[in-house]
Amino acid sequence: MSRVGKSPIPLPAGVEVQTSAGEITVKGPLGTLKQVAHPAVDVRVEGGAIICSRVAGAENASAMWGTMRANLNNMVTGVSKGFEKKLTLVGVGYRAQAQGDVVNLSLGFSHPVAHRMPEGVKVETPTQTDIVVKGVDRQKVGQVAAELRAYRSPEPYKGKGVRYADEVVSLKETKKK
Repeated sequence: MSRVGKSPIPLPAGVEVQTSAGEITVKGPLGTLKQVAHPAVDVRVEGGAIICSRVAGAENASAMWGTMRANLNNMVTGVSKGFEKKLTLVGVGYRAQAQGDVVNLSLGFSHPVAHRMPEGVKVETPTQTDIVVKGVDRQKVGQVAAELRAYRSPEPYKGKGVRYADEVVSLKETKKK
């Protein structure tokens, strides 16, 4: 039984939720998000909160109950506060520069890397070695951050590469004679 699915999702001021024909729409001050409702989960808005419940006799109802509730909570948080991921470049000559919806990376390759942001995701570079990815959709923000990190993930001997700001890279000891 899901403990996550039981708790209601409080709606902050300025956030509206509409359910219609198997689709849930969440509107807020930062944007609008849509998601297809799972048929095994019943979603309703009561008294300023979203309540999820299982449909009796439906297959996978227990599995999807908590997942649907967590996804809706992320949608409400996204349209009210937004999400952000911070990345740090570690290495001599590693630089990042944001130009509109493109971030240009210099990561020690023979060529510069230009990564275009998908719709709904913004990127900022407060310094040459810091990248901040922002957006309302938690999945998109995390995916873009993972794609940027994948260009040069931290190597285990010197720790050089693109890493999350809160990531700890454990370094290996070098070979001894």
